[in-house]
Amino acid sequence: MSTLRGVGVSPGRAAGPVVLVHDRLPEPALGPEPADPAAEAERIRPAAQEVAAELQDRAARASGDARAVLEVTAAMATDPSLLAAAEQAVRDRRLPAPRAVFEAAAQFAEALAAAGGYLAERVRDVEDVRDRIVARLSGVAVAGVPATSTPSVLVSRDLAPADTADLDPEMVLALVTEEGGPTSHTAILARSLGIPAVVAARGALTTGAAGARVDGAAGTVELVAEPLTPEAAARAENRWHGSGTTSDGHRVKLLANVGSPAEAGAALDAGAEGSGLFRTEFCFLDATSEPTEARQREAYAAVLRPFAGKPVVVRTLDAGADKPLPFLDVDAEPNPALGVRGLRVAFDRPDLLDRQLAAIVAAAEDTGAEVSVMAPMVATPDEAAWFAERARAAGAARVGVMVETPAAALCAGEILSEVDFASIGTNDLAQYTCAADRMIGALAALNDPWQPALLRLIAMLGEASGAQDKPVGVCGEAASDPLLAGVLAGLGVSSLSMTAAALPSVGTSLAEHPLKTWRRAAEEAASAPDADQARLRARAILEDAEPSATQADRGNR
Repeated sequence: MSTLRGVGVSPGRAAGPVVLVHDRLPEPALGPEPADPAAEAERIRPAAQEVAAELQDRAARASGDARAVLEVTAAMATDPSLLAAAEQAVRDRRLPAPRAVFEAAAQFAEALAAAGGYLAERVRDVEDVRDRIVARLSGVAVAGVPATSTPSVLVSRDLAPADTADLDPEMVLALVTEEGGPTSHTAILARSLGIPAVVAARGALTTGAAGARVDGAAGTVELVAEPLTPEAAARAENRWHGSGTTSDGHRVKLLANVGSPAEAGAALDAGAEGSGLFRTEFCFLDATSEPTEARQREAYAAVLRPFAGKPVVVRTLDAGADKPLPFLDVDAEPNPALGVRGLRVAFDRPDLLDRQLAAIVAAAEDTGAEVSVMAPMVATPDEAAWFAERARAAGAARVGVMVETPAAALCAGEILSEVDFASIGTNDLAQYTCAADRMIGALAALNDPWQPALLRLIAMLGEASGAQDKPVGVCGEAASDPLLAGVLAGLGVSSLSMTAAALPSVGTSLAEHPLKTWRRAAEEAASAPDADQARLRARAILEDAEPSATQADRGNR
């Protein structure tokens, strides 16, 4: 019938019958007015608590990214401000409870969307919570993934994160959404589950297709009139044995992104050589006051302990106007993504950073993990030097920075002269390079990590790395793409940190070609006019260069 092009966010190929996911309830009616507004308002909190309890039960049975998403959604269901606004609308405007929840959630979602960045990522969670509470109040089933007895391709406007977390990879061959972006919760969860996925495939819901062929690496969806026989996702035969190398033995460390003790265990089970990004925000998210140094030390140690003897890069607190925390008391900003965030928060609160650094260093001593620390949102060499001085004073053995802005990439040489290493956050670097909010589906193509402008900035970092013999890694979602991972190695990246589920396919892909071939593929991709051509050119180089099974096997030993 037709072929749609979106953004591939989880690699693999699959085909099968289409199942449409209708993920939104109809808008609740404005009336009739409740006879007893006080009693009607009192229905809201119990319904929200039932929703939260159900999500918490699901979280308890999950792990890793899925557990984290379900816990966040459960907490949002009982947000005091949301529930108070809904109750007030019932009492003051005599709205039915379902309509009051709908309107209160709409106000929250609008404010988050206007803030952009991290806060905009929460809009889909608010809509999901809204629909679940409204369904409870209305006595109807919540919309979501329908039960199916046949492995199928799910096609949706934008699948709710809490529903994505529960998907069975044996029954869900692939995901296709009309909205979303490469860093949405749906995309991240699809990668962690190993399900091929394409987002921002406009028109997928309106074609009336009965079958679909999905290529999660190329970002294409072929829709056909007949229901196709299910074909499980085509994945590379994993010949990876836990050490990242090209076929000629060039080392590229393969690491995992973690943010909780459960994710640390999953990373090691998947064969990670360590962690290239330990997110410390989990220790702060629910805190109404700054956690004590002792509390932080204990929390970090729980994550670091499984990595005894292995490298772990710990990112200091990444918060601010874009990721507000109650105790920070950061002023509202017209554009939080461009405001006081990441390391910038510490400039006015250096004692906050010093206490965290002390806790990280102490946790490293407690656990035997080989800990490095890095700061988020560094833009200038002076900022890098400021952080390095404080981190070394706290006793940190290795100090680095995240490169998330074009300014940092353009000053790569000067910044590396101040620190021991750098790590590229491709999600933010793509967003800032193309001036495109990564949570807006219509701009998803601009946040494609294959954008040549992004690849050229990474090449500059690779050159600076080689000139100073200081490592530069990637800890953004781009590292999870098996083809792009090799291209990044060809650009000079020395480590790749990703979701644990992606490690085997990335390791296998990396080992299929020697470094010189990956370098040729990287040169072709970076010189392309657009992201689609970058993929095609890189793939053409690899197809022309026959991989050697002997070399691949040798590189994996």
